[in-house]
Amino acid sequence: MEKKQLRRSLLNKRQLMLVEEWKQKSDRICTHLLTSTLFTQAKTILAYFSFRQEPDLSLLFDDSKIWGFPRCVGDSLYWHIWTPQDSLQIGVYGISEPHPHAPTIEPAEVDLIFVPCVACDYQGYRLGYGGGYYDRLLAAPEWANKTTIGIVFDFAYLPQLPIEPWDKPLSAVCTETGLIQIQN
Repeated sequence: MEKKQLRRSLLNKRQLMLVEEWKQKSDRICTHLLTSTLFTQAKTILAYFSFRQEPDLSLLFDDSKIWGFPRCVGDSLYWHIWTPQDSLQIGVYGISEPHPHAPTIEPAEVDLIFVPCVACDYQGYRLGYGGGYYDRLLAAPEWANKTTIGIVFDFAYLPQLPIEPWDKPLSAVCTETGLIQIQN
């Protein structure tokens, strides 16, 4: 199946999840992350705010970590510090994001990145939303060696995805059934 069709099919399946099922599976993902050494040892984590029934990671967002969230500006992601006490604004794609004046995070400060995905495969490759934001981010030299965890529901964790030469595998994938570290 080509990327566009696969993306549409999986996004549709995600949208059809009942709210209770989405919440339960999101909570299980958070439990797996909370107990992983990748999470417990990280001080500064880049994450995302759930949009269109992406797995919801908000159970993790407390003051025990430094949290960074993206703002889409042009074709780049700018990362800003956010605390649960801070307000948000709605960005260009309708996604919640920090205010432009919030402090920024430098790549050297980041220990872990939670990557939103439409799907991931057993080799650690991801299918994104088609905008290339994370592809460009993860290909940049200052981000290339960061630990990355793709976050997907189990139905979107697939044996193999179509990949492009610029695709970079993730370090791990987390679904409601567990956290799988990828051997790259």
